[in-house]
Amino acid sequence: MALQGPDRGKAPDPIRALIVDDHALFRRGLEMVLDSESDIELVGEASDGEEAVRKAGEALPDVVLMDVRMPRSSGIEACRALKAAAPSAKIIMLTISDEEGDLFEAIRAGASGYLLKDIPLDEVAESVRAVHGGQSLISPSMAGKLLTEFAALARREDEEPPQQVPAPRLTEREIEVLRLVARGMNNRDIAKELFISENTVKNHVRNILEKLQIHSRMEAVLVAVREKLIEFG
Repeated sequence: MALQGPDRGKAPDPIRALIVDDHALFRRGLEMVLDSESDIELVGEASDGEEAVRKAGEALPDVVLMDVRMPRSSGIEACRALKAAAPSAKIIMLTISDEEGDLFEAIRAGASGYLLKDIPLDEVAESVRAVHGGQSLISPSMAGKLLTEFAALARREDEEPPQQVPAPRLTEREIEVLRLVARGMNNRDIAKELFISENTVKNHVRNILEKLQIHSRMEAVLVAVREKLIEFG
């Protein structure tokens, strides 16, 4: 017997997006791109970090596209505050800054993506979908710099007194998955590498985030390096 409920055949809710950039022309460009996508709904825009946090608390977006360097409150400062105002929001830093420090601090602040503004506009919507679906995105030109920062973090941790708090217990398979996440691989590529299903990878990533009590894949890598769960040469 066929189900006759009101949700039968209903399309999924659109991804709610918020744009944050101090350049009006760039905001207009992103708005035009996202407005043309039937599965993405623009729920607001802001010109600085303080306004972004306020509007995120009101609109509760699924994904925030935000510049790093803005007046009044930087994107990185706003990223930290956004996690409190709209905990479920995924944040993509979209910026001209290719400095390792900005990238590293953005990830520490909870960003799920870090893309340079030279990204083709037709890839912006795909980036929004990917991050909303649980992926972490980093511009290819920045991936190597991120691994360099992870390695530097590991060296600094070696020089500091050991932490008294015991490290979270991850299974061997979860550590394997985490190492591949640190290399910038997405769920599909991890599944191929480990000969497991993509769904199984998603389950492992979810368990890792729960055990480490954080919100994004890149944050998980930072914690894992700090706690010496994974190593970089």
